[in-house]
Amino acid sequence: MRPAGVLAFAFGLGGCAWRGRACTNLIVSPGASADGSTIFSYTADSGALYGTLGHYPAGKHALGSKRKIWDWDSGIYLGEIDEAPETFNVIGNLNEHGVAIGETTFGGNVTLAGGEGLLDYGSLIWVTLQRARDAREAIGLFGSLTSEYGYVSEGESFTIGDAKEVWLLEMIGKGKYEKGAVWVAVRIPDGHVSGHANQARIQRFPLNDPENCMYSPDVISFAKKIGLWGASRVDAEFSFSDLYDPITFSGARQSDARVWSFFASVAEDPHFEKAYENYVLGRNLTAAARMPLHIKPKAKISATDIMMHMRNHYEGTVLDPSHDVGAQASGSPYRTRPIAWKHGNNSYVNERTVGTQQAGWNFVAQLRGHLPAPIGGLLWFGVDDATFSVHMPFHGGTTRVPKSLADGNGDALNFSYDSAFWAFNTVANFVYLTDLAERRADEATKSEFQLFGELMVRSRDGFQISSQGPNAPDHGGHQGGIVPKVEEVGYSDSWYARIVQDTKDHYKMADDRTHPDLMAHQAMKLRVLAKGTTSALRGAAPGGAAGVGAASIVVV
Repeated sequence: MRPAGVLAFAFGLGGCAWRGRACTNLIVSPGASADGSTIFSYTADSGALYGTLGHYPAGKHALGSKRKIWDWDSGIYLGEIDEAPETFNVIGNLNEHGVAIGETTFGGNVTLAGGEGLLDYGSLIWVTLQRARDAREAIGLFGSLTSEYGYVSEGESFTIGDAKEVWLLEMIGKGKYEKGAVWVAVRIPDGHVSGHANQARIQRFPLNDPENCMYSPDVISFAKKIGLWGASRVDAEFSFSDLYDPITFSGARQSDARVWSFFASVAEDPHFEKAYENYVLGRNLTAAARMPLHIKPKAKISATDIMMHMRNHYEGTVLDPSHDVGAQASGSPYRTRPIAWKHGNNSYVNERTVGTQQAGWNFVAQLRGHLPAPIGGLLWFGVDDATFSVHMPFHGGTTRVPKSLADGNGDALNFSYDSAFWAFNTVANFVYLTDLAERRADEATKSEFQLFGELMVRSRDGFQISSQGPNAPDHGGHQGGIVPKVEEVGYSDSWYARIVQDTKDHYKMADDRTHPDLMAHQAMKLRVLAKGTTSALRGAAPGGAAGVGAASIVVV
């Protein structure tokens, strides 16, 4: 596998849409890092997300104080919860005690999406960061908060770390059955690396090892209650992922493949890449074929190394998309959405790489134990596609946000020359340049800079972006503000036909259509990966609840 780097390539810009967090986390335990710190990355990959750096100041709160909750994905107001007597300073996804949290959405069992309550996954992250002094306390708060206030989102994988350790916690709501969520958290062994990318990864887990594994009391009994796990089956054989988020073609090819690309680059085992090729290609989807949760790297990994891994596009691997006709003359790894499409009677996919144009912001958390927590915790923050991001350092004790990264300075529908998000998007979109983008740029040149800003807003990252109307949800003016309408168009019929002619079955979906349950999970996985498109949003409710229906697939 070739090392990933900053690329100069063309990108066919067309209208597509995607809201939500089909994200990637790459995780390095303290014993595997070059400086002994916990390191992990997070990309908030969303075409509707406007990249800003959030800030919650520390505070003391009177008895009876309330905290307002807005759904992170939809921007819709959900209600109020009791405020804690004391809350800690939070900058982005890092608090003053050196605790950081990231996530990726896996969706999971379609009957468990959404549910009763007030907390979505984004609010759960920030409420916890305002209250937790270390990673283990954060895990406990995830459990107690969802038990008290419910959980309304789809299945999520969370990275929870401090300077001493890092954990992977996977959670899914109880849907129509009851209030709350089931979850399991596994500590990444010191000296190992891990990752997750829109596919639940924890399979079997130890039931009597609280130092290394914690879980909700009903994680197994709830599965028995709703018929996912036989009452007579042995608890020790229970697999969280295989029951709550069964593997599908897209779960392997478009999700776990991102973790595979990271593991293959750093693995101590030189045969790792080839050993799991058939799995990430979607050819072998058995539970036994899946990758380990964590591996030992061949060398120590630095924060800068992780920034480079965030720029990965499968270069030099069997999934490298830069060599077929879809890459056009410049050999681009980028594709205009949708992420799945049809030609004739068959379904095909675009590769979902780590570095992606549909990104609002990203970070690398570097949690250093040899310094006081307010400066030991470091958030390397960037906006837009991680491939082109310049990462800016912010300590956990930071109490002010620069204007260029602040809420209220432009938004998803309003261009601002003072906004870091629009500055980086402007540069990146000209790197993605093709004839269509040239025509738009020419129009802007002939007119005025205001028109240029309007064009950037309307056609950023290969989308058609517009307003949802005068009552569009706006997160209460925080977390990037207004939520736009984001639509995808994809390519022409003739272009898809040419891709199929050139690549044969390389991008073809391979799920067995004789198993309806598997196809329902595949549809859910595709909806997670294309979350926020106008088609994927049909039937969706605040917090990610949705009916079982067709995934966002353009038919040609």
